[in-house]
Amino acid sequence: MSIQLTLNKSGKHGVPVKIYTSDIEQGAMQQLRNLAQLEFVHSHIAVMPDVHVGKGATVGSVIPTKSAIIPAAVGVDIGCGMNAVRLSLTASDLPDSLKALRLVVEQQVPVGFNMHKQIQAKSSTLDPLGKRLKPITDKHPGLLKMLKGFERTWAKQLGTLGGGNHFIELCLDENQDVWVMLHSGSRGIGNCIGRYFINLAKKERQSRFGHVPDRDLSYFAEGSDSFADYVEAVGWAQDYALENRREMMRLVIKALQSPQAGLPRFALTKEAINCHHNYVNEEVHFGEQVYVTRKGAISAYAGELGIIPGSMGTKSFIVRGLGATESFCSCSHGAGRQMSRGKAIRAFTIDDLKAQTDGVECRKDKGVIDEIPGAYKDIDEVMANQKDLVEVVHTLKQVMCIKG
Repeated sequence: MSIQLTLNKSGKHGVPVKIYTSDIEQGAMQQLRNLAQLEFVHSHIAVMPDVHVGKGATVGSVIPTKSAIIPAAVGVDIGCGMNAVRLSLTASDLPDSLKALRLVVEQQVPVGFNMHKQIQAKSSTLDPLGKRLKPITDKHPGLLKMLKGFERTWAKQLGTLGGGNHFIELCLDENQDVWVMLHSGSRGIGNCIGRYFINLAKKERQSRFGHVPDRDLSYFAEGSDSFADYVEAVGWAQDYALENRREMMRLVIKALQSPQAGLPRFALTKEAINCHHNYVNEEVHFGEQVYVTRKGAISAYAGELGIIPGSMGTKSFIVRGLGATESFCSCSHGAGRQMSRGKAIRAFTIDDLKAQTDGVECRKDKGVIDEIPGAYKDIDEVMANQKDLVEVVHTLKQVMCIKG
């Protein structure tokens, strides 16, 4: 068994917390103790080996709840996740320098706060999303006010990367086959939806299930208007994030197929998966219908494919779920930070960044020092701690990385 630690074994002070690592900071432990006290948590909380302190709730936690949802546990990057596609190219088809490839992709996919000048996505994608969004904003004028223009620009953000730890990568697997892998979520509009409903939950302070030890854990109870509205809004943001990754992948492939890229003709040979790792979903576990919030975790049902990325200078994995019931059929969403962004900026230099990303075509400036591999946990150790949860199908090594 890979479970290393269990909090609240007796259940006297809340449900048990089952943690798939011994590498966990005290701040995260306290967040988990607070979560475990909530009366509506079902069975136990599962904590993945990439666990670290998060805003609102612990990153790397899988939280099953009955008749309630915690908006801050879902977070503000609603539907953030991964997409990966294998190409018919091999390492020998790539040029010695990948800088030109990086630049041509950056020309197609806006990064950071940038967006497309013109809408790229097809109306068949945009129209259903638009029709679903309007009733939400009509009912919540405060959300419309918070959007501050996103109600008009979200369509131009579809197919954009964003910043932080979001990325686009070119990778090689153990057979030297080329993969495109990317990481992004619901962009600015999803962030606004998340913040609005987190604030609404704190304002309403619903009390159907008793004491809440931390205002960040304020919830919506099933049956309330706010619960129904949040389910609709978070569902919209999750679908938007899924479409954002699909559109971004389309644009990346278009860039790689352009004459400027200089690559041989190629085809897509396999899509690993397009998966969320910050989301809520209705599922059945231990005989009960529950809402499963995966905050920094992915679904890993038996036979289900998933993506576990490492840092920008290490490696990543295509995995197959083993359907482990104790983890609520989940696994980690990546390596997980062992150092805050601020601490990483203070601890490392540009020379450190260059050394730790040697062999990877990427930005090597102060703007991405917070994403240096040294700020993350050892991905091999993370994988070893979840050997009961997933099996490795492919091991990918990054050769090009674009950060927001």
